[in-house]
Amino acid sequence: QVHPVESEGGLVQAGGSLRLSCARPGRTHPTYHTGWFRVAPGKEREFVAAISWSGGNIYYSDSVKGRFTISRDTDKSTTYLQMNSLKPEDTAVYYCGTSLGNSATIRNWKTYSYWGQGTQVTVSS
Repeated sequence: QVHPVESEGGLVQAGGSLRLSCARPGRTHPTYHTGWFRVAPGKEREFVAAISWSGGNIYYSDSVKGRFTISRDTDKSTTYLQMNSLKPEDTAVYYCGTSLGNSATIRNWKTYSYWGQGTQVTVSS
C-alpha cells in the first residue's frame, strides 16, 4: 500500500469548518511532500495547499490563504487540512497526494506520484 488514505469529508454550512486528514502508508518515501488538490464540478484539478517533507515549507493557493491551514504531525505520518470560513465555492472532491518534487513543482498535480481516494466536501449557502 503506497497510496495515502484520506478521512471523510462532509457537508457544512457556509462559514463553518472542517478538518481533513491524509495518512501516510508505511511504504511512502520518507522525504515526500504532501499536497491537497480539489476538483469542483466542471473544473480542472486545482492546487489547494502543500507542505514539504520537513514541514518547513508551506504553500497555499490564493483562494484559500488565510482560511485553510495545512499541518503535519510530529512523526510526519499524517497531514491535516484545517478548513475554516468555508464558502460554497470550496465545494469539491478533495484529494491528497504525495510527491518527491520540489518547491518549483509542488503546486503541479502532475508531479505527484500517489493519490488518495478523494473525499467530498460540500458547503451549503
